[in-house]
Amino acid sequence: MCSPSATLTLWAGSWLAGTSAPDDVLEALHAWASRHTIAAGDPVTGGRTDLPWTSHEAGTGSGAMPLLKVIREAMAPAGAQLRLVLPAPGDVRGLPVGTAFAADAIDAEEGLLLGVPGQPGTGLIPQWDDDETLQWTVYSVDIPRVDGPDMSLGEAEYTMRESVRDAADALMRLHTTALGAGDADPREQIEDQLAAYSRHAYPDSIPLRAKRILDTADHVAAILTVAQHEPASSPTSASALDSHESLLRPLWNTIREARLVAVHTASGRLD
Repeated sequence: MCSPSATLTLWAGSWLAGTSAPDDVLEALHAWASRHTIAAGDPVTGGRTDLPWTSHEAGTGSGAMPLLKVIREAMAPAGAQLRLVLPAPGDVRGLPVGTAFAADAIDAEEGLLLGVPGQPGTGLIPQWDDDETLQWTVYSVDIPRVDGPDMSLGEAEYTMRESVRDAADALMRLHTTALGAGDADPREQIEDQLAAYSRHAYPDSIPLRAKRILDTADHVAAILTVAQHEPASSPTSASALDSHESLLRPLWNTIREARLVAVHTASGRLD
């Protein structure tokens, strides 16, 4: 699982569909952090939800349970959707433009939107307070209307299979052109990254194809993470940095799109 927001989207969707219990959602979240807090992102949201406002008060330490109340209330209207967002520099599709939620989601590179498209709804963004504490900030936002995904579930699965090869080729190219040589074995580093992803379970109700896409996306992400951070592949000039970015960025964009398609399918947003 790539992020706390993806975990919450999948498990909350399963819970709302009646295929998982509230305790299952809480257990999945605790795989990310032993302590969860929740707070409002602004005074208006604080007044609406009776949550402390983050600018003036610490988030409540009552654990992840209050999240379930926020989610259930946000998803109560007919037509409400639960949507994961994974923004990146240059790609802010699906965000409510000009809002505090959008700005904070870009910084966090993740978040959730809950509600009826075109109507007032709720945003959630997880942010780390420390190594053991994950704070969920609640926002009042107008839920934007969005077009369908750029790829189908079948296309996402095919693209992810191709991306495994492309990511491995990118890693090899970066190591071949690097001036230094690291001591760490990239294969071991990739296995470590995959082990971190695999700590986070999927609901039993997730469609098999969606799970395959998410697992393959994690595999590609593990390779790319090693390619980015392995000392042997560190760029040594501005031109090398540009080459490094141009090689890896398209693969990260493909992973992000495939994850969104898979998560939204599993959480019931798509047919």
